[in-house]
Amino acid sequence: MDPKTGHEEPSCRIDMEMLSNFRKRLPEVAEHIIESCHDGQCYTHIDYEPIPSKESVIEIIERMKEVLFPGYFSRGRLDPANLKYNMGQSVSVLFDVLSEQITRSVRHECIRYDMPCTECAEQGHQIAVGVLEAVPGVRKVLATDVRATYEGDPASKSHDEIIFSYPGIFATMVYRIAHVLFEAGVPLLPRIMTEYAHSQTGIDIHPGAHIGEEFVIDHGTGVVIGETTQIGDRVRIYQGVTLGALSLPKDAGNRLRGQKRHPTIEDDVIIYSGATILGGDTVIGARSVIGGNVWITRSVPPDTKVLLEEPRLIYKSDNDQNRVDAFSGVAK
Repeated sequence: MDPKTGHEEPSCRIDMEMLSNFRKRLPEVAEHIIESCHDGQCYTHIDYEPIPSKESVIEIIERMKEVLFPGYFSRGRLDPANLKYNMGQSVSVLFDVLSEQITRSVRHECIRYDMPCTECAEQGHQIAVGVLEAVPGVRKVLATDVRATYEGDPASKSHDEIIFSYPGIFATMVYRIAHVLFEAGVPLLPRIMTEYAHSQTGIDIHPGAHIGEEFVIDHGTGVVIGETTQIGDRVRIYQGVTLGALSLPKDAGNRLRGQKRHPTIEDDVIIYSGATILGGDTVIGARSVIGGNVWITRSVPPDTKVLLEEPRLIYKSDNDQNRVDAFSGVAK
């Protein structure tokens, strides 16, 4: 109500005055946030040198798909007549984005941790070329992953379907490129790449893991593969499998960093859904089968099946008080 006229004020004017009162508080809020940026207990990156960009990492992955599986993810038609031109364009763009992000990653490490300069830009260019030179070899290994997936999955209708739509192949593809970067000593960037794949697929593969050929992740959601895991050839794992480390004390981060903490899976092993295998000394021998939902913290000899004892299910009817033991068929 306007005290002068006795009439009600328009609601829009009241809303604007209320908003104005709130906005007047913002400079003070900003000052408090700026003050908190100088708190040594919190984390900031206020520097003249930029850090790696998540958007650029996603661009690297999308463009890597184009060169790892030519024609499947290209922005236009790819045919024998324009292959050389389009591939040249893709490689050129990839080099520029890769070298910039590698340089940012290396430079960030140098400045933040006061490390000696290693000619960051030159190193970025050199590693970027090395990654691109590794692409033909990565393509051959990924081809074995696709073929192994097709041969072991009756639900797959074609190799094309697997390349286009299977989350296990996408996560493995990102891992194999990230692993090249990890082995080259690039900080930050490989982990950002595999965590992006993790966010898209639910499959968490550390770029430091060593994984052989013909690797298959079936379904995939909830799969975890730790940094020091070693996986041989022709290994198949299902959803919910964890290849992890045993629980460690709080001070173990620096003390055990770089040491083997995750299991070794030898050739031709199958690990069914929900299995948990832990520990750096744990070795699953070749040709073994690990059943669903088992918990393993010690080694398994080759050619071994590890299964849970068959559970007893109880069926209880809603219409009566009788229960039937599904294992024995006896009413309870």
